[in-house]
Amino acid sequence: MPENIIQTSGLNFRYSKKRPAIENLNLNVPKGSIYGFLGPNGAGKSTTMRLLTGIIPDDSNAISLFGKLINEQMPDMFSRIGALVESPALYLHLSGKDNLKYIARIKGISESRIDEILKIVELYDARNRKAKAYSLGMKQRLAIAMALLSEPELLLLDEPVNGLDPAGIVEIRMLLVKLNQEHGVSIFVSSHLLSEIEKMCTHIGIIAKGKLRFEGSMAQLSSQFSKCRVSLTLSDAAVWKDKLSGTYSEVEMISADKLSLLLPDKDSIPGFMQKLLSEGAKLYEVKIQDGLEEWFMELTSGKID
Repeated sequence: MPENIIQTSGLNFRYSKKRPAIENLNLNVPKGSIYGFLGPNGAGKSTTMRLLTGIIPDDSNAISLFGKLINEQMPDMFSRIGALVESPALYLHLSGKDNLKYIARIKGISESRIDEILKIVELYDARNRKAKAYSLGMKQRLAIAMALLSEPELLLLDEPVNGLDPAGIVEIRMLLVKLNQEHGVSIFVSSHLLSEIEKMCTHIGIIAKGKLRFEGSMAQLSSQFSKCRVSLTLSDAAVWKDKLSGTYSEVEMISADKLSLLLPDKDSIPGFMQKLLSEGAKLYEVKIQDGLEEWFMELTSGKID
């Protein structure tokens, strides 16, 4: 079994007596992984992140980082982690490089790695430009550079691509993969952008209403959902909906010429298509819908306990 760099055991937290924000949360984040923490708005992602970084105290001693309770490692633990939880506090009147120098002096960290870090986050050529002239994506990369100053083993990022355009999102994704694969940094990242998580993460945890609904690798998540949802584009979709409803489950109209349904598994698709064609269906397109988005919706909708 791989060593866990983050582990929580029955973690609970309430902002009020009425409803728990986090309920019996058991996270197991392997060392060396990129762990995507997914959930709808209000699911408990940011609260969990604040607990993991010590912004909210862990009074129950339920959180361990690097194999030890975080309360036993304060404040030395912060030299081993980098975090971007709240909005990045950049000094917009300073250059990118001077922002890093300022943070290094506050934290008592050597400035010797600043140029190297600027190259890692691909801001070296813009190091002397004032931060106020940076794009939003560049500001996010500068904030990640600040988190990297102490050479952390673990990076904790709360919605790092929030508000970025598609190009900025790709830049951050490529940066995180590079940090993980080339520099050995374990990364715990919360997000609501399922496609990005699917592209870069080795492991995921899905939370809804403060409870963990799934944790494991993408392959393990795929194996949990044996059934396969497909969408069909064909003429007379409404007629075929009636024909197929007696044999297949969850047959639904998507539009005038599209419907979706559940098949037992992916291996049943070729036979299903042959059957439709042999019965005279004018079939134009078949799409498999069994990706992370479909699984996420099913896990967070309350259909699965």
